[in-house]
Amino acid sequence: MIRYLSLLFIPILTSTSAFSQAIEVNGIAAKVNGQVITKNEVSFMLAPIYAQLATQFPRRGPEFERQFKEAQDKIIQELIDRQIILDEFKQLGASIRPSLVDDEVDRQIRELYNGDEAKFREELKKSRLTMEGYREMTREKMVVQAMRAQQFSDAPPPLPNEVQTEYNKVKSTLRDISKDKITFRKIFIPAADPESPLATPETQLALAESLASKLNNGADFEEIAKENSRDAFASEGGLQEDLPRTDLSSEFAAIIFEADEGKIIGPLLDPRGFTIVKVISKNLGPSPSLSEVRSMIEERVRRNKTSAQYERWIESRRKRAMIDIKKL
Repeated sequence: MIRYLSLLFIPILTSTSAFSQAIEVNGIAAKVNGQVITKNEVSFMLAPIYAQLATQFPRRGPEFERQFKEAQDKIIQELIDRQIILDEFKQLGASIRPSLVDDEVDRQIRELYNGDEAKFREELKKSRLTMEGYREMTREKMVVQAMRAQQFSDAPPPLPNEVQTEYNKVKSTLRDISKDKITFRKIFIPAADPESPLATPETQLALAESLASKLNNGADFEEIAKENSRDAFASEGGLQEDLPRTDLSSEFAAIIFEADEGKIIGPLLDPRGFTIVKVISKNLGPSPSLSEVRSMIEERVRRNKTSAQYERWIESRRKRAMIDIKKL
């Protein structure tokens, strides 16, 4: 059975929807010392993750449910911990400069939505969040980071080799992803095929799964694409060269840019059907130099060194707090 979730405007092959409960509006996800964490907040933070999972798992299934539940629980715990720390922050009378909040919002639009501000604002609207409300959520997240840094300001300073090692590990994640480009081959199988009136989304997905199995067993991608793909690139064996990341949906881009070159991916769900991809090459955007991000890298090293200490500290605060987590 095909169902359409208005939150993301994509078809879902399922008879039930875990996410439809998670996006219930005007509901309470949890309370911390009397302060409410809304389901709107949780659903907005889950939206990019859900979009990627729904694309990656057209049939849902146990792995989809496991990853979705894991992400949901992680976000709720993050929001609970955030509220606990905000209570302490208020007692200090400290503040975060508005310009820093603006910079962080810009970074999140760039990294989570491929720099597409229109899509970002669309997701805000669907989750019934205002831009001001989102800026406040972002400010609170930054408060948590600042409080953590202050709490462990006496941590041993990062050594030069530790800074370089951490930079090497994360520099690709700090790159300007709006400059990413990718070359891949693609097979598109429509959910409804005008050339085959008896075709259904279920039979079309089964066809896509069969083709993916053949490709994983060594079949020639170019030939399979020419014979079966139903898009404008079929005659070229599905080849798309140097396609900017910004031309792709954020969830589709997140999946294929994480894949190894030569890997067969899919079938993936998209708004019109099912897609199988083979990554040929990636040309990633530039990463900032170490000198540009040194302070941030040093802070990451400090956090790594004090992670066990922080967990003990936040756990002691959790035990003192009044926490009520609602069933979503």
